[in-house]
Amino acid sequence: MEDADQGTQQHPDSVPEVGEDAVTSVGPAPPPPALTEEERQELQEELVKVEDEIQTLSQVLAAKERQLADLKRKLGITTLNELKQNITKTWQEVTTSNAYRRTSETLSQASLKATAAFSNVGSVLSRKLEDVRNAQTFKSFEGKVETLKTKMTPSVSTTDPGDPSDQESSSPTSETFLPQPGGLPTSETLMQ
Repeated sequence: MEDADQGTQQHPDSVPEVGEDAVTSVGPAPPPPALTEEERQELQEELVKVEDEIQTLSQVLAAKERQLADLKRKLGITTLNELKQNITKTWQEVTTSNAYRRTSETLSQASLKATAAFSNVGSVLSRKLEDVRNAQTFKSFEGKVETLKTKMTPSVSTTDPGDPSDQESSSPTSETFLPQPGGLPTSETLMQ
């Protein structure tokens, strides 16, 4: 049983792997190994050396970035031009991708099917409306409306249509029905 407990415990001398979860790497810091004064001095010197190298590399990187910016300025390459080029390049990559092509083809097919369906619905509606118009009930209703229209329409005068005096007397005008400025219709307007 003691052997099983030892197998499940982590060995104190094990080194965590690179990329190990933060949960397992967070914890109390292990006590520093016992170092001799000479080893400690060597590590301090190496630490200073690495820090100096990092600072030098940062300075070199900054100098290279300034040189890059200067070259771009001399060539007339602006941030806006770079952005346009990046967008164009990205758009080309997107439009040439398999997913885009498949999606485009699917949408095209769906569009064709929708167009056909709408066309079919339109023709069905046209046929149905034509059927309704040809139905006996509709024809009967249409005849009644036609009869009512003829009764409501004033009869056409048999006088000469070119004679303006006949037109004034035979057809009422809007002026005939409008009240006079005094507010009440005159006897003339009532007689016409």
